[in-house]
Parts: sequence; structure tokens; C-alpha cells
Amino acid sequence: MNWKDCLNYSKSLTKLTVKLIFIIIFFAEFSYSQIIENNYSTESSSDTTFQMSKSPWGAVARSAIIPGWGQFYNESYWKIPIIWGTAAWFVYNWIDNDRLYNDYKSLYQTTENEYYRRLRNFYRDQRDNFTIYMGLLYLLNLIDAYVDAHLFDFNVQDDLTRTGFQINLRIKLN
Repeated sequence: MNWKDCLNYSKSLTKLTVKLIFIIIFFAEFSYSQIIENNYSTESSSDTTFQMSKSPWGAVARSAIIPGWGQFYNESYWKIPIIWGTAAWFVYNWIDNDRLYNDYKSLYQTTENEYYRRLRNFYRDQRDNFTIYMGLLYLLNLIDAYVDAHLFDFNVQDDLTRTGFQINLRIKLN
């Protein structure tokens, strides 16, 4: 067996291993289901309904007025400096690129140098990109406020009293 055959064998074995791992993961997802124990009675109780403690659209409205206010309303205080800091960085870069665009625009108009035209176009494109980034940050701020208000009442504590069947699968690929 020469080295080319060994290399081809190694490649085919690697492909087969990857396919096998994906098949195992795919079928493992469907082969075991979670056992849910229902401790509630079968009678329907129409007098008790879940009431959310935070209004998702109220959080969106607050964040639309002042970015970060919806996160404050949702008690996610750590997100506010991230939003404001990222917005400040985007605004700083927008102002800087706009200043450089105007400088190279006036230089190109006076000298007709091709190098200044390319720099002018570059800084205009950068300024426009930061405009898009600011819009996306504003939109993500609104989405985060909405989702965070929906998940405000969600319990994330581990239930250590479960008695059902549980499988933990850990895969490490090198």
C-alpha cells in the first residue's frame, strides 16, 4: 500500500466517521423523550390564568424612546452600559469618518487627485456602514427588550427533585 492509498483511506475513514457522528446525534435526539410528570388535576380551572409581570410591548416602547430604558424596566441593568457604550462607539466612528470624508472631499475637489477620491469614497462607505450599524443596534435593543420581558417570569433554576429518565451526552471533537 503506497502513501496515496493511505491518504485516500484516511480521508474516506474521516468522512465516514463524521457521517456516523451526525447520524448518532440525529437519532439520539429522537430516540429518548423526556418524561414529564403532571402533578396537576385533570379538571380545567378557568379561574386561574397566568399574568405576566412585565409588558413586552411596554418594554419595546420604553426602549424606542430611550435605548436601554426597556432593559431597565426588565431589570437587566447590566445590558444598559453595553448598549450605550456600543452606541457611543458607533457615533464616534460615524463622526470621525464623516470628518475624514469631508476633508478628502474638499482635497479632491481642489486637486482632482485620484488618491484623494479613493480615500473620500472609502470614508463615505465607512460612515454609511456605521449608520447601518447604529440602526441594527437600535433594532436589536428593541428585540432584546421584547424577548427579555417575555422571559422575565421564566424559571431557570434546576429541578433537583425529578425522578424521570435522563441522558446526558457530551461529544468532544478534536
